[in-house]
Amino acid sequence: MTRRLTDISAPARLAHDGEGLGQDELALAARNHGLPLEALRYDVTPPGLHYVLTHYDIPHVRDADADDWHLTVDGRVRRALSLSPERLRAFPAVTTRVTMECAGNGRALLTPRPVSQPWLVEAVGTAEWTGVPLRLLLEEAGVAPDAVDVVFTGADHGVERGVEQDYQRALPLDAATGDDPEVLVAYAMNGAPLPPQHGRPLRLVTPGWYGMAHVKWLRAITVVDEPFTGFQQSVAYRLRQTPRDPGEPVTRIAPRALVVPPGFPDFMSRTRVVAPGPVPLEGRAWSGRAPLAAVEVSTDGGTTWHPAELEPDHGHRWAWRRWTYAWTAVPGEHVLSARARDEAGNEQPLEQPWNRGGFANNLVQRVPVLCPAP
Repeated sequence: MTRRLTDISAPARLAHDGEGLGQDELALAARNHGLPLEALRYDVTPPGLHYVLTHYDIPHVRDADADDWHLTVDGRVRRALSLSPERLRAFPAVTTRVTMECAGNGRALLTPRPVSQPWLVEAVGTAEWTGVPLRLLLEEAGVAPDAVDVVFTGADHGVERGVEQDYQRALPLDAATGDDPEVLVAYAMNGAPLPPQHGRPLRLVTPGWYGMAHVKWLRAITVVDEPFTGFQQSVAYRLRQTPRDPGEPVTRIAPRALVVPPGFPDFMSRTRVVAPGPVPLEGRAWSGRAPLAAVEVSTDGGTTWHPAELEPDHGHRWAWRRWTYAWTAVPGEHVLSARARDEAGNEQPLEQPWNRGGFANNLVQRVPVLCPAP
């Protein structure tokens, strides 16, 4: 019997009541990894601790092949370009500190649970990305007056929901050519060549947007004169309530604050143990929609909230900011949470913002803590 791609590539679905993680989700969780929350203490995340999500396979790019890689810029342009990494390094270089978060961060905590990569809250990281402003490449190519979208194609190839594809995403022309934020074609992470899992030799970095827009293993930039309708744009990464709902596109990162879990953990439950007395709390907060305005902390499961001290951004508009709070622990069980609010009035919700894909779920984190009696 002849098998089709749809026989091996399941449609999107929700978990049944009481259904635990399946082998397919565990396989995804083994391939992709989140940030250990204690690593929130780093201003800049070491590459091995930064979250990783790879839709298909990591393309194998040997050292010798990295220099021979060519990025094409074509489509609705006056002059098509073919650019090697060496040629790209001849352009003015820009380094930007950017917090990157997976659009599905928090998905596994939803009820009902969308069946996919089972993120808790660790799908985030912050790095210093060095590369060429995309707008300079588009200026050199000369964008046609009828251009609408700019499409980015990665070298990763696979099947998703029965559709064979290269990974592709697009940005509207104004976002691709803008300078606030300035989109980068990056060739370095934290001052070193991109690691394989982070897109070596070239990737897109789109500050303020969820991770699906930061196309890795970038090999083609195509300017088009109509809205891009590829799978990752018009089928995946949409905020839907029902299967037939066309949904709204996932774009910029909603505000989120995370707590660095204090004390020490139980191995399995991850419940934290702290001694009675002063316990300094800290964490990170960010938003891709507007600059942060405030962070609040609760030590009683969200019953009461208290303002935290929020550090300045130190000129890193698109990176997370550290916050601190002085807590005095007393014997008993506690639940710690933090919530962020940005200057546009966006605030983390206390009830889950549910959708079928589990995207943009910035429900406040809950950290159980046990303070044993002395």
